[in-house]
Amino acid sequence: MVRVHYFFDPMCGWCYGASALIEMLANHPEFEIIYHPGGMIPKCAIEPSFRQHILQADNQIATMTKAHFGDAYKARVAGAGDFIVDSYSTTRAFLVGQDMGIEAHKMLVAIQKAHYQDGQHLDDLNALADLAVSMGLDKTIWEEKMAGSEANMLEQVKQSHQLMATMRVSGYPTLVIEKDGKLQRLSHSYYYGNTREWTNYLTDFI
Repeated sequence: MVRVHYFFDPMCGWCYGASALIEMLANHPEFEIIYHPGGMIPKCAIEPSFRQHILQADNQIATMTKAHFGDAYKARVAGAGDFIVDSYSTTRAFLVGQDMGIEAHKMLVAIQKAHYQDGQHLDDLNALADLAVSMGLDKTIWEEKMAGSEANMLEQVKQSHQLMATMRVSGYPTLVIEKDGKLQRLSHSYYYGNTREWTNYLTDFI
């Protein structure tokens, strides 16, 4: 099995745009994805002056990748209320979901859709608990595990940053294939919106 290191963040728009490519990788029997969360944005209220930039970037992502940004999400970004983004809470949820038996790519997709399509307030731990319950997880156990998840999340992010420095990775999403002791970066951005060609491209690494 070929290992693929995936450097990502749940609140990264381009990572959301790449989700179809990641799903193809996750479902391919010859590949194993190693997820490296980056902790891109500690809980932060995005200034109104920066929100128009976000919407413009999202339009570019949608055009290139065919990813769907929901009306509820767009309304939150463009609205007068606070728009809070939190990579830490969503990364904690990503890790706890796996600990409770949800496959990594499915947990990540659920978080991305809740944010980028449904416009949910994922800085709120109650919203993340509701998401967990919707995936069939026990709320009490979820909340217990989330309460004790911060130290592990911070350690995972620290390890990701160390590995990024070693591999000279500077942004998200980045995919690095590891085979026969050698590392090679995957040119995933050439295949946005073209999963068939992406599959053909991956075949060369098997």
